[in-house]
Amino acid sequence: MSIDWSSLYAHTPGPSGKWDRLDEHLNSVAKEASCFGAAFEAEDLTYLLGILHDLGKINPAFQDYLQAAAQGRMHNRVRHAIWGAALAYWLVWRQLRKAEEWKELALPICGHHAGLGAAGKLAQDLEEFVRENTSRGMPLLKAACAELSLRPLTIAHFKESCRRELLIRMAFSALADADYLATEQHFEPDHAQWRGEWPRLQTLWTRFQERHTQFVRDCAQTDTDVNRVRREVYESCLRAADQPPGVFRLTVPTGGGKTRSGLAFALKHALRRDLQLRRVVVALPYTSIIDQTARVYRDILGDEAVMEHHSQAAVKDEEQQNLEAIRSRLASENWDATLIVTTTVQLFESLFSNRTSSVRKLHRLARSVVILDEVQTLPASLLKPTLDVLRALVEDYGVTLVLSTATQPSFDDTPYLREFQGLDIREIVPNHPEHFECLRRVDYERREDPLGWNDLAQEVRKQPQVMVILNTRKDALALLDALGDTKDVFHLSTLLCGAHRRRVLDEIRARLGTHDGRPVRLISTQVVEAGVDLDFPVVYRAVGPLDRIVQAAGRCNREGTRSQKGRMVIFEPAAGGTPRGPYKTGLELARLLLERHDPEELNSPELYREYFQRLFSEVDLDAKDIQQYRETLDYPEVARRYRLIEDDTVSIVVNYEESDRMVKAWQRHPCRETWRSLQPYLVNAFVFETRGFLADGSLEPIGATVYRWLGKYDRLRGLEGGVYDPSDLIVSGNRKQEG
Repeated sequence: MSIDWSSLYAHTPGPSGKWDRLDEHLNSVAKEASCFGAAFEAEDLTYLLGILHDLGKINPAFQDYLQAAAQGRMHNRVRHAIWGAALAYWLVWRQLRKAEEWKELALPICGHHAGLGAAGKLAQDLEEFVRENTSRGMPLLKAACAELSLRPLTIAHFKESCRRELLIRMAFSALADADYLATEQHFEPDHAQWRGEWPRLQTLWTRFQERHTQFVRDCAQTDTDVNRVRREVYESCLRAADQPPGVFRLTVPTGGGKTRSGLAFALKHALRRDLQLRRVVVALPYTSIIDQTARVYRDILGDEAVMEHHSQAAVKDEEQQNLEAIRSRLASENWDATLIVTTTVQLFESLFSNRTSSVRKLHRLARSVVILDEVQTLPASLLKPTLDVLRALVEDYGVTLVLSTATQPSFDDTPYLREFQGLDIREIVPNHPEHFECLRRVDYERREDPLGWNDLAQEVRKQPQVMVILNTRKDALALLDALGDTKDVFHLSTLLCGAHRRRVLDEIRARLGTHDGRPVRLISTQVVEAGVDLDFPVVYRAVGPLDRIVQAAGRCNREGTRSQKGRMVIFEPAAGGTPRGPYKTGLELARLLLERHDPEELNSPELYREYFQRLFSEVDLDAKDIQQYRETLDYPEVARRYRLIEDDTVSIVVNYEESDRMVKAWQRHPCRETWRSLQPYLVNAFVFETRGFLADGSLEPIGATVYRWLGKYDRLRGLEGGVYDPSDLIVSGNRKQEG
């Protein structure tokens, strides 16, 4: 679509009164938004959004509201965003008779504080608004436009509705971030000065090369099969980094060094002169992996080089202008760093969110390298919309996507997923099957008879160094009860805050690293089985989805330095339960395959291919009909339906180490720095759980969705009273309907 805006204002008189400060703000936001939009060839669209977004502030009623807010007086709220949206709607639809193109303008403008709305409802609201204000506010807005610098506009035309949906979302992101930054410049100039002070890609690559040279020297002292595989994986990553952008697979057996080598690929690939890539985003499924991965990256690149973004308190998207509301909004991250480590929940729920504070960062993904680590954990019931967005990011926004795991799901090799069919996916390590064969470090043992907690506890007591991984944290607590006062028992789950988990992991690694075999018996949930560097001689794993079992085996004889192979025991708990949805479907499918195949075939990638093809055939891959709502531009409904964690959660600050001091600092000055400092002391819980906690006095609110734990926090078990696990990527999903 192309519109010559200047013809609409050539003969309109200028507005009465002075509005120089607003004009300055509009031009500042427009220029910044245009720079952001240039990354995906939408600079004209995002420029115009910046010009029009705050025109409603010239409304005298809004000026009165601002005066009242500044003076601390009560005043009814006055909407301003709808005015610019109404102007765009009136000009494009009423004047130019473009039935659809107004949505690219009106949806972002109207939602730049309150969030993206639904196109159908917005059309009704704007039609009514224009009708009611034709003689009052609209002439003032049109006159104001005569004094603004407007450009002819061209909007990319997408045949696929979902591509259009993402374009509007990305343009909205550019507008929201530019607006937030301008506000931050005014209210928080110290923070604004801090922006952009991240090391550049070239600096990170130079640091990486220097540290890797020393790492290679250290590995050369122990020439094991593991170190040889790691060296070959690293060299393959360097070679593949010279290829054009697109979609890549990084298939590496557990312990094969994919964390470090994947970073090498990303940094070197981003520095290709013809790509002009801007940053690296690494998304992982569990906070425990983020803790470890971020630490590895900081050891290599320096503390100041990594932005670690776990989760955030829900920040209300609203138009309040008081200082407290503004500071809360500024606490949301905009991903302006060069290297970002985040969760898949944070990444994907932002890609499908309608909230301004969540969507704000999305434009930063354009022309970046995105590594999806442990990609097999993406919920099957959301795969269709998830893969559709990923493909659009690659094809329309210059993203290079890396699918990284030891257990690759066959996204492009199944009739049930057209979203990745025909996509050229390149293997970074072409000879990865040889590496799996080389790194057969465990002997699998499949127990036929179910194990009760007391029987399992008896076996654990006999093992000086052993890890047991269970499907739920309720089961983990049951086994801890059965172990009683057994010595040298440790526990890891999301009942422990991040700082506590790090300390436990440090102690476990120290014991495993000693030559005298200091005892360590770890009872854990799934938080340890993907990406956490542990090396036990014996691992027990409750039957679960096949990829989880294989990931658990990666914590057994991980370094391959033991005199004999590790022992991996797969067992059926006699009691306990399993998460619902696709997790349970995967568990039942794994049970079936283990009955038909020898457990040793778990060393073969071909078994994973069969597993995922069967899984995709049994699960509804768009169980919430999200694609349908994306096509109709119903952003609130898309956000409501796309949930990696099905139920709403809240953040609970537990009493551990420096948590009290960090709470006081955050309450005194709620900004992104104080929230980051508080994150290591948080445990997530479902909203429905908090009702009971509040009723019995074990919880007190200290923010909109942030609470302080007043109950018991045990040094072994963590938060007492919480049973359900929001961090296990439990998503409700339906099997495909029969018939």
